[in-house]
Formats: sequence, C-alpha cells, structure tokens
Amino acid sequence: MLSRLGALLQEAVGAWEPSVDLLEAFVEHWKGITHYYIESTDENTPAKKTDIPWRLKQMLDILVYEEKQQGAAGEAGPCLEYLLQHKILETLCTLGKAEYPPGMRQQVFQFFSKVLAQVQHPLLHYLNVHRPVQKLLRLGGTVPGSLTEKEEVQFITVLCSKIQQDPALLTYILEGKKSIGKKKASRESVTLSKEDSKRDREAGGAQASNAQLPAETEDPDGGIGESNLITSLIGLCKSKKGRVALKAQENLLLLVSVASQPAATYLVQNSPCCFAITEHLCQLYQSMPTFLDPADIAALEGISWRLPSAPSDEASFPGKEALAAFLGWFDYCDHLIMEAHTVVADSLAKTVAEKLFVETLQPQLLHVCEQNTLTATALLSAMLRQLRSPALLQEAVTFLLGTELQPEAPEESPPTLCAHLIGHCNHLSDEISIVTLRLFEELLQKPHEWIIHSLILRNLESRSYVARSLSEPENYEDTLDLEEDPYFTDGFDSSFQPSLKPPRAPSTNSDGKTAVTEIVNSFLCLVPEEAKTSAFLEETGYDTYVHDAYGLFQECSSRVAPWGWPRGLTPLDPHEPERPFFEGHFLQVLFDRMSRILDQPYSLNLQVTSVLSRLALFPHPHIHEYLLDPYINLAPGCRSLFSVLVRVIGDLMQRIQRVPQFPGKLLLVRKQLMGQVPGEQLDHQTLLQGVVVLEEFCKELAAIAFVKFPPHGPHPNLSPPP
Repeated sequence: MLSRLGALLQEAVGAWEPSVDLLEAFVEHWKGITHYYIESTDENTPAKKTDIPWRLKQMLDILVYEEKQQGAAGEAGPCLEYLLQHKILETLCTLGKAEYPPGMRQQVFQFFSKVLAQVQHPLLHYLNVHRPVQKLLRLGGTVPGSLTEKEEVQFITVLCSKIQQDPALLTYILEGKKSIGKKKASRESVTLSKEDSKRDREAGGAQASNAQLPAETEDPDGGIGESNLITSLIGLCKSKKGRVALKAQENLLLLVSVASQPAATYLVQNSPCCFAITEHLCQLYQSMPTFLDPADIAALEGISWRLPSAPSDEASFPGKEALAAFLGWFDYCDHLIMEAHTVVADSLAKTVAEKLFVETLQPQLLHVCEQNTLTATALLSAMLRQLRSPALLQEAVTFLLGTELQPEAPEESPPTLCAHLIGHCNHLSDEISIVTLRLFEELLQKPHEWIIHSLILRNLESRSYVARSLSEPENYEDTLDLEEDPYFTDGFDSSFQPSLKPPRAPSTNSDGKTAVTEIVNSFLCLVPEEAKTSAFLEETGYDTYVHDAYGLFQECSSRVAPWGWPRGLTPLDPHEPERPFFEGHFLQVLFDRMSRILDQPYSLNLQVTSVLSRLALFPHPHIHEYLLDPYINLAPGCRSLFSVLVRVIGDLMQRIQRVPQFPGKLLLVRKQLMGQVPGEQLDHQTLLQGVVVLEEFCKELAAIAFVKFPPHGPHPNLSPPP
C-alpha cells in the first residue's frame, strides 16, 4: 500500500516539475522579447536578424507541448493562461502596428497564425484573443502590394477555417460579441488558482517591461464598427500576386458558405460583405474602356475566377486585361452566390442587381451614344454566358424582362427596358441589332421559364392567332391575301410549282407519320429549285441539320423538363377573342427582320435565323404550332413564320427574273461564303447571300420539326381538323 502511494506521489512530482519549468521558460522568452525594446538602440536592424523570431517560436513550441502534456483534460495549461491573462497577443499586435523593429508585423502575423492553428484549445471566444485578432486584421488588407500579404492571407485562412468548424465564432471575429449560442459562455473567464497568482507575482518584471512598450488605446466595448475580416479579404482579393488573390477568394467563399442560419444572417446584416464585393465589381466595370469591340469581348469567352488573367496570345487589344479582370470577378460573384448560404446568396444577388445592373449597366444600355450601347450590350451578353447561379439569374431576368404577366399590347407606355432592347434588334445600326439579338439568344438558353413566357408564350396562350370559323376555309387565300401576293402569280418557270392552296393538315393516324412528313416537305419545298444550290456541294444537305437539331433539341428538352409544360394544345374558345391577336414585340421584330432577309447583311441574317431556330426548338405545343405548322388556319390579320417565308419567296421570284445569270452567281456566292473560292464583290451580293441563308434556314426548320416529332412518334402539336 505504501509503495503504491509512493509511486503515485513520484508521478505527481514528475508531472508537476516539467510544467513549472515550461512556464518559467515561457516567461523567460517573453521577457527576452520585451527587454529587447528596453535595451536596443538600433532601429534599423530587421526583426528577422534579432532573437525575436527564435523566442516566438520557442513560446509556440512550449504552448503546443504543454497542451499535449495536458492530454484530454481540455483545460488551459499554465502557459496558455499566462498568455491570456497578461495580454501577450494584445502587446504583440501593438508591436506589429509600430513595425519596430522593421519586419515585426510579419513576425506577429506568423505567430498569430501558428498559435491559432496549432493550439487545439478553443481560443477565439476569449476577449484577450479575439480583440487582438480584430486589431491585427485592421493592419492588413488595406494597402495594395503590402509586404506582408502572404502572412496576412495565411492568418485569415486559419480564421476562416475556425469559423467553418464553428460558425458561432463569426460574431467574435467580426464584432467581439458573445457567441450566437451561449453554450460556451463558461469559457469567457479563466479562473486563476493560488499557484497562478504566485506565478503572476514572479512575473512582475515582465509586466513592468510591458509598461515600457508603445501603448494603443483599447476599444471600450471590445468591438469594431465594421467587419475587418471582410474588408481584409476583399483587399487581398485585389492583390497583384495571383496566389495571394486566389487564396483570399477561396477563403471568402469559405466564409459565405457557413452552414449556420444565424451566422449567415449576421454576416449580411452586420457586415459590408455584399456591398464590398459588389463595389469592387462596379469599380472593375468602370475601369474598362468606354468602347470595346463586341468581337473582342466574345473572344474572351471562358474567363474563370480561378484563372482570371487574359490569355497571352497575339490577339491583344486595348482594355483586354481590364475586361478579363471584370469578367473574372463577375464569374467569382456568380460562384459565390451559387455556393453561399441562401441568406447570403439572395442578399448578394440583389446587391449585384441594384448596383451593377440597374445603376451601372442600364444607363449605358439606354445611352444615346451608339458606342456605349454596343459595348454595354456585348458585356451583358458575356455576363449572361457565364451566369450559372439561380439567384443571380432570377435578378438578371427580372432586370431585363420585368414581371408583367398579361399579354402584350401593340403600344405600351411607358416603354420598359425590355421594350428598348427589343427595339434595338431593329436598330438602324446593324451592329447594334446583331449584338442585341445575340443578347436575346443567350437569354433563351438560360434555364428560367419566365424568359420564354415573357417573350413568347404569354402572347400565344389563348391561341387567338387561329381562326374560329368552323366552316371549310375557302377564304384561306383571303386570309393570307394570296391573290395580291406575287408568289401566287403566273409566269414562273415550270420547275417552280408551289401549291396554290396548302393542304389542310391531314388527320394524324396512329403513328403521326403523314403529318410530320407534310410539315417537313412544306419547308423543304418552299424555296424553288432555281434558288437552291446546296445540291451542288457536299455536306450541306438536310441530314446534317437533322443531326445538329437532334442534339440541340435534347438539350432544350432537358432544360425545360422541370417546367411541366402541357403536351397538347389548349382547346380553342369558340367565341371571338376580345382583342385582335398580337404576336408580341419580340416576334414582331423577328418577323419584320425575316421579311427583309433579301436586303439585309449576311451576318445580320445569320443572327435573326439563329434566334428563330432557338425559339422553334422549345417543346411547347403553342410554339410548335405557331412557328412550325404550315397548316394552321390563321385568323384575319395574323401572320406566322411560314406565312412570312411565303411572302419572302414571292418577292424572291420576282427579283430572280431581274438578275442575269442568277444560278451561276448564286453558286459562286455560296462557295465564297464557304471559303472555297476567293471573295470578290458581285452585283446583287446582298440578295444572293440572303437567298443562301433562306435556303439553309428552311432546311433547318424542317430538321427541327422532324426531330421534335419524328415519324415513329405521336404528333400532338398539329391543329386538329375542324
């Protein structure tokens, strides 16, 4: 019994003596640092050439070793208590601010980082830890190109890692308040034992030395007026050092994705997080040149926030780096919104919409200067192309299209931003028209139901474009004014024999084969043989379009699948509609542009047909009927895509007769467009290029109709016979 008691006493003595030695060594090293400031007279010796870095490392090693000796007790050891009670971190922070000796701030950042990372005991909830952490954050991230950027980002990385592990710490670091939950409140105080008091008296010399150090006024409430963690991160994100900026961005992403609802709410309401991120985005926008070529903007496709620098190739242009920086930060904001907590994501998306879209972009989109309008529209297209987050997409759609639910009227007052943009599709400047059409094409590829509903579907819901008459349509020619249409006059070549009265859609049989074949043939046979040239060249046939259309249709179908669109047409109301059908401003402009395809530049025609093809791909029965069904009985005064094409063909047949050697010139122009022969200016070149586009567009529409409703499947979108 006595031997066992003796062994226990021996173990106790063996365990206690090293701890006393550790504390003495810890205090001795701290005294060595403080004595340096009392005894040293050389103000130019760098800190790394003094014994300060070595002593700080010894203090860190002692803290780590002491904690290991403590085992699983979870209590603060004597050295850690000394560190806390004597405000060593506060003092070091003051020394770092004074930057004496030179390079001391770097040493302080490193010490803070290592203590917080290597000491496992929770520290940040202690007042004597989170208050100097806040003060140290004030020293960094404010001056671009700081010599301590590397150490600053390492320090912030540790803080963000701790916050990710315990989101309740966010309030301590931001403002020094108590944790959101009070379960750790008991840790606020550190009870000193009698032995601690004795050690305090022994360390009186060190405290006296502390009194000789530069003093810093303490905040009476231990808090700060703003989130220095956020501002420091934003400042480091602007660093010219790529690795520093990337690490800061990763840490900011980590911070906004905290899982705690109270912490996310606190971050939004009590910090400048959203505003600071958006402010930097607007600053980057303002730093770009007033005018940028849309082609140059499109060439920088694929800029990522992880690789924001512009590709270093020969295709350089003024403002390239500024443009790459803006697109890279916009991509980062989009990624932040996608990954952030819902509370933070919604707040940041609204801030970007307000500050960038409404206050910065909208005045440029409506500017009287065409160059401003052109650049702003091209930049908006580039942003839409990169946009992935649902919250920011919602804000962008609302900004561009508004929230009106009712069908459009021919005259809307006051004109909205959307109305202005649609008007730009029919601008006197072909360049503005092209870049605005590209904007809408990008918009149509986004997974948001309101886009297609606002632009198209709300005007087609009642199907008032279909004639309500139940009698046989003997007045079909009157409906389309076919007697006055040159397409239906005599005197054409025998090779062009269109049907004077397109047959009504036959009743769909069990497999729908006849119906889809009729539709495909209607588009394929629309262009007369003397205006076709694709048969003379390889790889320009209908089969190629079928292959391409299939992939695009599958992509579109998967995108709209969650929207729950009907598979069949809405039954017709037998009564006449209260107001005449209006296709909407967007389709009106597209149809008007399509009717002038023979007189417009080639690039503009390509963009118009590209947008119409995108629309035709949507698997909504009303869109299919209105854009792809040649057999609908149109109501008086209405037009469809097919009727517009019929009129264009009629105009073409008249103009063909006035162009000498038309077939040969047409084939030459097609070869020029394909790059098979050198380009040279020809008479009627715009007309000839328009004919080539028209032929290809009709084949594309036929292919889309085929892949949407192949012959082996049902064809529910055709108008049923009366």
